[in-house]
Amino acid sequence: MQHRTKAPEADALVGERYEVEVGPVAHGGHCVARHEGQVLFVRHALPGERVIAEVTEGGPDSRFLRADAVEILQASPDRVEAPCPFSGPGKCGGCDWQHAAPGAQRRLKVQVITEQLERLGGLTPQEAGWDGTVEPAPGDKVAKGEVPAWRTRVQYAVDADGHAGLRRHRSHEVERIDRCLIAAPGVSELGVESRDWPGIATVEAISATGSSDRQVIITPRPGGRLPIVELDRPVSVMRVDEQGGVHRVHGRGFVRERADDRTWRVGSGGFWQVHPMAAELLVEAVMQGLTPRKGETALDLYCGVGLFAGALAERVGETGAVLGIESGKRAVEDARHNLGDLDRVRIEQGKVETVLPRTGITEADLVVLDPPRTGAGHATVRHVASLGPRRIAYVACDPAALARDLRWFGEAGYVPRRMRAFDLFPMTHHVECVVILEPAPKSS
Repeated sequence: MQHRTKAPEADALVGERYEVEVGPVAHGGHCVARHEGQVLFVRHALPGERVIAEVTEGGPDSRFLRADAVEILQASPDRVEAPCPFSGPGKCGGCDWQHAAPGAQRRLKVQVITEQLERLGGLTPQEAGWDGTVEPAPGDKVAKGEVPAWRTRVQYAVDADGHAGLRRHRSHEVERIDRCLIAAPGVSELGVESRDWPGIATVEAISATGSSDRQVIITPRPGGRLPIVELDRPVSVMRVDEQGGVHRVHGRGFVRERADDRTWRVGSGGFWQVHPMAAELLVEAVMQGLTPRKGETALDLYCGVGLFAGALAERVGETGAVLGIESGKRAVEDARHNLGDLDRVRIEQGKVETVLPRTGITEADLVVLDPPRTGAGHATVRHVASLGPRRIAYVACDPAALARDLRWFGEAGYVPRRMRAFDLFPMTHHVECVVILEPAPKSS
């Protein structure tokens, strides 16, 4: 590295290029490399490759540097030419693994999950009840060079000239695109990229699964005016105000999704799994793992619009009871609407760590946790374990948070019985896991 007589700035090495041997994959869509003792997190590389890495963030005193592989000197056999023309160093930041064959992407995710389980959870795959595979969703098995069109919700950024695109990695800069390859057909058909959006900051396009509903949510720039929206297909339009509130402009204020033989109202861009098969796959995995019985009591924590609460209620029957807890006001309204025909279900609004202790519930047979990316946390894990459920289903979108929470569950007397991992975000580093936990066997 170059020597400097003045104090180095935070990003003083940006633009420097180093020839490096690429090491293992790391959580976050990059691989680890080293140059003269300095750690580099390198995007657009694959393990075992030799590349020229250009620094994008960091200086001599940084704990690590971020970099892009801008030249491949020795390629991995898993490397393919990125199908998307907007993927690559300095371009769109939405996909992490366009340059890896589909099977290789899943193997990379296996390595990340395994490393996180062992490092943060103290668990081997066998101890986690995991067979060490990441399962593709039905229909997502594609050949090298192909991309499954799976993303039913896409948020476009709009540049200063009113052109829609996607943000570059760790940047507010907009990469103009004419098509997103991972966008579901219902999103692409709206033609967001082909029209101008003057005065608009973001455009979110939603195509519901199991219905013809489509929605566009527009966030104007400060002082910007809402344009007349005439897209290529019938669509409802919502507007986000400067306080983050979402208001209906025309059409329905919600979309209708289908899963587990029910229709689910999801309002104002509320949370729903973005892969069209995700809700069905996750409900199936959770219910198979929990095996609900008639008359049981169950909790659905971070319940969203009520997906798992509804599935539980159908299975515990009229003599059972289900409590859902959700912090989002609109999601709670939707959940109560969606499950209004099931009087054995109650939905409470508030943060799980606040509301659950206030309920006075001292025991439950089953618990489902589907927390945000940060995980459930130590206090909630301990509280759930104290209720003595016979089984717990943990749905996780972040393997690091999952591993930490599994360690805390272990300390509270619960161990994994079975774990499954699903590739519901192809071309990205994200992965969804479902873990079924049971009380640890009593030692003799």
